[in-house]
Amino acid sequence: MCRSRSINWLSWFGYYSLKTPTFIAVSIIKEQKAISAVLDDYRKQLDLIPDDAFDVTPPAGGWSCAEVYSHIMQASVASTIPMERCTHGTAKPTNKKLNFWGWYVMLTSRFPPFKIKVPPKVEAKWPATKISKEEARNLIIKLRKRVDEMAILINTIPSVRRSQHPRLGMLNAEQWFKFIRIHLQHHLRQVGRIKRQLKIA
Repeated sequence: MCRSRSINWLSWFGYYSLKTPTFIAVSIIKEQKAISAVLDDYRKQLDLIPDDAFDVTPPAGGWSCAEVYSHIMQASVASTIPMERCTHGTAKPTNKKLNFWGWYVMLTSRFPPFKIKVPPKVEAKWPATKISKEEARNLIIKLRKRVDEMAILINTIPSVRRSQHPRLGMLNAEQWFKFIRIHLQHHLRQVGRIKRQLKIA
């Protein structure tokens, strides 16, 4: 019974060592649709958040909605760079894989249940700034285009290489793709919390 399956027991949460090319394609299409849906939600939130509240720092401190949009859209576009390296085979060969938190994130599709600071190198390259709504809309368009391009590339050339994530260990292209979706969903929930603090319906 086990021999009739083309994937191992870990495959259902995003590990592709034994998946067939067809299964990988189906997985990427599913993730692509999920990313598209969450980007639609980000776009809708821009219409629901009043212009004068978009860059307001919440009473408890932390990022404004504008800063969340700045961070997540830039970081997600940046995440397609190592994904592309994995697919093109320019990432260095390695036997290293996900670390403990990498496994956790891929298994649960959520970040760990504690606050994670943006790594200093990431913050320096892509600082969270108070962008305008128009800039946020343009970043959503840019990310959507990039995600669609990468989905085609990964489906055409399945990746066997891995690239370093600053917190999760070594990710292959499919895992980077899944990480983008998880990261987007994580910060969309943050937008919801900021709206509640600012008493935005």
